[in-house]
Amino acid sequence: MPAEPDAQGRASVAAGHPAVVAAATSALADGGNAFDAAVAAGLAGAAAEPALTSLAGGGFFLARTVAGEEVLFDFFVDTPGRGLGAADRRPRFEPVTVRFPGATQVFHCGLGSVAVPGVLAGYLHVHRRLGRLDLTEVVAPAARLAAEGVALAPRQAEVLGLLEPILRRTPEVAAIFAPDGPLLGAGDVVRNPELAGFIADIGRRPDATFYQGHHADELAGAMADGDGLVTSADLAGYTVVERQPLAVEYRGRRVLTNPPPSFGGRLIALTLRLLAERSPVPGWGSPAHVTALVEVMAEVDRRRRAELTTGSDTGPGVVTPPVSTRGTTHVSVADAEGNVASMTTSNGECSGDLIPGTGVLLNNMLGEDDLHPDGFHTAAPGRRVASMMAPTIVIGPGGAVELLLGSGGSKRIRTAIPQVLSAVIDHGADVVTAVEAPRLHHEGGRTEVEPGWPEAAVAALAALGGVNVWSAPNLYFGGVHAVAPGRGAAGDPRRDGAAT
Repeated sequence: MPAEPDAQGRASVAAGHPAVVAAATSALADGGNAFDAAVAAGLAGAAAEPALTSLAGGGFFLARTVAGEEVLFDFFVDTPGRGLGAADRRPRFEPVTVRFPGATQVFHCGLGSVAVPGVLAGYLHVHRRLGRLDLTEVVAPAARLAAEGVALAPRQAEVLGLLEPILRRTPEVAAIFAPDGPLLGAGDVVRNPELAGFIADIGRRPDATFYQGHHADELAGAMADGDGLVTSADLAGYTVVERQPLAVEYRGRRVLTNPPPSFGGRLIALTLRLLAERSPVPGWGSPAHVTALVEVMAEVDRRRRAELTTGSDTGPGVVTPPVSTRGTTHVSVADAEGNVASMTTSNGECSGDLIPGTGVLLNNMLGEDDLHPDGFHTAAPGRRVASMMAPTIVIGPGGAVELLLGSGGSKRIRTAIPQVLSAVIDHGADVVTAVEAPRLHHEGGRTEVEPGWPEAAVAALAALGGVNVWSAPNLYFGGVHAVAPGRGAAGDPRRDGAAT
């Protein structure tokens, strides 16, 4: 059924940084649709959210047009190594120790951790397919942001601080994030003139990417010289895949999300099915409410672990299990005509390298431990990696879009999105209240609890098993940027989100 235009005659945008929201609204003001605006926002994110996204990362774009067309654009990363022998695809990482509060973790970085990037190919594909603005107009805000610089938001700076050892790996990356010696902090301006030039050039010549031509040759050469696995054949062979969204019914609504081979949408669909079996809906914050949420989360976690343990097949050409990316962000856009776009992208922690001549940060998706239970680099080249990311759209009984949302947060994506969705649908919350409400996450027999729940609810959770109550809201619990067309938009304060 075709979507209905926004009865208020307004467009809405939610994203991870005010400059990203401004890029989307600029595209809309210039006559673009939701798809132009989402691509403009994604490009701007490469400049304004460099700890979370990059043109050399991976992502998913869920689109629903005013005419009723629904499509999921899969431009996540591929495993590299086409044209290389098996002996040449052995792991070649640079371990980097990152110190979190109370713990340390070793990340795998360097050129050997880089998977075949998909984000730039995805943006250009979506623009060709659904956009209507000239590409030069779409890229203009991002090029300007990269050239003039963007002030780092507090939590963005916090993430950069955690990743400082990675960001100092090479002189080229250190020159961006520590140009005068100390690492940039909150309020400092991060500039990337080389990225600005590359983005502007893409607007004039959309074939001047790093998938072919001069930049592709430079990237493949750097890989060959630096123990990387991405080849010219990998770059030339990368394709964006159009998939039918996964659909699940929930309380009379039709929920669209990321389909297999990725995991996030499947886990969210399962969560919603289990929640729908529990009726009537307990009052928000009551012991019955939190108990129901955690019991459902625990069952989903149990099934997820059983599937991974048994090595359940997710189809050909797919790497499992889902990647645990920390550098992830989301954009939600609804235009006044009824088109909507929900897009999630990630760059992992970044490899600490740039694509020569572009200012583009490379991903480190091959270095994620939980992606490779059988060992690193054991998958054949050219396989699409699975992900927990799950851009989502909720369609009401009359065919109008009621909500679009998505989140960063690795494994917490599967719990953050259903909680916001349920708050809106089951409890009648406005979108800002739903996004800012405290969250729960259950995994491995333990429940993580944000502050703000009633004491009786926390006591009920404690009776179920291990509970850890946090002292303050935290980006650990995701970053849900959501739009309720005609009724509001919300950027998640846990990740410096913004909305208009």
